[in-house]
Amino acid sequence: MLTHSPQETRLLGRQLAARLRVGDTVLLYGDLGAGKSELTRGIAEGLGISGPIASPSFTILNVYEDGRIPLYHFDWYRLEDAEELFEMGMDEYLCGDGIAVVEWPERCPEAIPQRHLRVHITPEGESVRAFEMTPAGGFPPVDLE
Repeated sequence: MLTHSPQETRLLGRQLAARLRVGDTVLLYGDLGAGKSELTRGIAEGLGISGPIASPSFTILNVYEDGRIPLYHFDWYRLEDAEELFEMGMDEYLCGDGIAVVEWPERCPEAIPQRHLRVHITPEGESVRAFEMTPAGGFPPVDLE
């Protein structure tokens, strides 16, 4: 599926949020500027979370608890390995009492839960983005078209 603007990417995130349940993990793959944070903002909006949704580039994890389900927004870009994640106790947020959205999951593949949704985002122009969603480990199929 394609989006043609940041607003459409956020709309896609809101649509996805309507299908997410407690314990779900969404993995976001894509280069810098692909739209990972924009999609996450839409997921947050769809969960009823108010306020700005910043990328957790330096904090590794931002927690938002004011929506219908808590949102745990990870950015694993700066992690050296999964052990670092485990030592900080952040792995407890995966498959927990909220929804985990992980940017740069390829940095710590051993920390990825078996049941997850992979979202590959590919820029196809200045503001056009292609999204491919692949469920794994029993995650239900996602049809947003």
